[in-house]
Amino acid sequence: MTKPSLPELLHAAVTAVGGTERPGQVTMAEAVATAIDDSSHLLVQAGTGTGKSLGYLVPALAHGERVVVATATLALQRQLVERDLPRTVEALHPLLRRRPEFAMLKGRSNYLCLHRLHEGVPQDEEEGLFDQFEAAAPTSKLGQDLIRLRDWSDETETGDRDDLTPGVSDRAWAQVSVSSRECLGASKCAYGAECFAEMARDRAKLSEVVVTNHALLAIDAIEGAPVLPQHEVLIVDEAHELVSRVTGVATGELTPGQVNRAVRRAAKLVNEKAADQLQTAAEGFERVMELALPGRLEEIPEDLGYALMALRDAARTVISALGTTRDKSVQDEDAVRKQALASVQNVHDVAERITNGSEWDVVWYERHDRFGASLRVAPMSVSGLLREKLFADRSVILTSATLKLGGDFNGVGASLGLGPEGTESEDLPVWKGVDVGSPFDYPKQGILYVAKHLSRPARDGDRTDMLDELTELIQAAGGRTLGLFSSMRAAQLAAEELRSNIPEFPILLQGEETLGELIKNFAAEPKTCLFGTLSLWQGVDVPGPSCQLVVMDKIPFPRPDDPLMSARQKAVEEAGGNGFMAVAATHAALLMAQGAGRLVRASGDRGVVAVLDPRLATARYGSYLKASLPDFWYTTDRNQVRRSLAAIDEVARKTETADA
Repeated sequence: MTKPSLPELLHAAVTAVGGTERPGQVTMAEAVATAIDDSSHLLVQAGTGTGKSLGYLVPALAHGERVVVATATLALQRQLVERDLPRTVEALHPLLRRRPEFAMLKGRSNYLCLHRLHEGVPQDEEEGLFDQFEAAAPTSKLGQDLIRLRDWSDETETGDRDDLTPGVSDRAWAQVSVSSRECLGASKCAYGAECFAEMARDRAKLSEVVVTNHALLAIDAIEGAPVLPQHEVLIVDEAHELVSRVTGVATGELTPGQVNRAVRRAAKLVNEKAADQLQTAAEGFERVMELALPGRLEEIPEDLGYALMALRDAARTVISALGTTRDKSVQDEDAVRKQALASVQNVHDVAERITNGSEWDVVWYERHDRFGASLRVAPMSVSGLLREKLFADRSVILTSATLKLGGDFNGVGASLGLGPEGTESEDLPVWKGVDVGSPFDYPKQGILYVAKHLSRPARDGDRTDMLDELTELIQAAGGRTLGLFSSMRAAQLAAEELRSNIPEFPILLQGEETLGELIKNFAAEPKTCLFGTLSLWQGVDVPGPSCQLVVMDKIPFPRPDDPLMSARQKAVEEAGGNGFMAVAATHAALLMAQGAGRLVRASGDRGVVAVLDPRLATARYGSYLKASLPDFWYTTDRNQVRRSLAAIDEVARKTETADA
């Protein structure tokens, strides 16, 4: 039999999912197939509506080797496992003459732990929460959640938290899940044979396609102990998020509460001398943290250094003691010991990391109104780690709607540890960038409006003129507005002002309801507006007339006092580069590209992206930021944009009336 061609396979898959074949999707599939065949690396920018998941799944399945697909969001993981993969596999089966298996794999804490469920949480601090299982009719929300979890454990085949609908609180889930460090291990656990996390791993080992998340991919790369099965091809979707997710996994944190929890967990299991040493060190650390002021620590203060060395040494003593003492009077001793060891090990590792110091780490204090002070440490850059761990021994395809910033892939490439496109070097992986475009006609479907007449935004300054402009734009659009703000405070102030000024247009505000509920209500009522910050810049998919105006209050540069971003910027400058462009402008360009992408989600969408920051039109870096956005028709004419919004609103209202 002749091998089916890629166009044949793609046509079958697109038909199966009820989609439409698009030139960009075909171009993408061909580029992915070539990269896999050549064992090379590829960055693919595929605009909204391209159908990029089939653009990489079809060539990956056709190749026949194991592929790992890592995504940033739960929504895309679900789409792949519940919709795209089942239909694609069935559609390709007659052509490939095989039916590839696929599976989802997440971190251990995402799965229900049967040991925790049946034996309870080691009782060091939870004050008998599991007693609520025994109550005939628990009245607390926590008790009700725990009863639901026990009932669900008898029904679920996966034990995956995301399969539980409706969900439960983080506090309830913490009672029935364990981290990898707290896990007893399948061979030592009475429930090992039934373990949901182990079953998920077994399914992954037998599958040709394994769908996971960026965090697990990062753990697999950073910790050296393989979590993912061996694979020949890695596809990273939503790749614009990867650096941020890897940085998060590589970030360590110490808080007084965390250290005191470790003390309580270890105290019952080790000798009195070791327990007292850790208790004394914890008290010293807490005293230092009471005086901590937010900001970067370019040098570790003497008092903090002494406190961390005391913590490190005491934790090391306790870790040794935990391995030698046994106390059979402690109920479920192995689980209690494992939990204590995990807590103390984390304290030791973070204290040692900061004490040892590294020019590649950034250390800073944070202070939270509710949780108090924390000490954090993160890598200055993850590019070297990604270059070494991600691109070795496999073909890597990275894709997103936003990978070209300022007109090329080199900015994103550098953040991933890659040299300029096409560079050949022993130290740098060779890669290619492909922009397959978008099926949308951006110049005809959208307008980019920059409010050039407004005053430049000042930090925490009063922007009365911006709020007046926003009010007029919403009125012209008839509501239908997604407001993307650079801070939660700015979103709250705008919502408060506009609720008073234009009560006829309801304003939904992030934080006042779950994100899913807010987006659902925003989509349902055209006159409604939705205001919020970071997750809205990237997480809203509302095609149609409910979202015809996307407003950005200002260019979303990182805060000047952001310890990690400012440290990265300074490092670039010290190396002779342009720190502002490499860090701050790249960060802003990525967010703006994501934010502007909220406007046109379907071929019939029309609307305006309004940037209420004159710097996009007047500053030297404005052209770089504009080049990162979709190719909308551009204007700074405020009267023109109001007429356009009114016309778009009128068409939408006529359509809604006709449909009614």
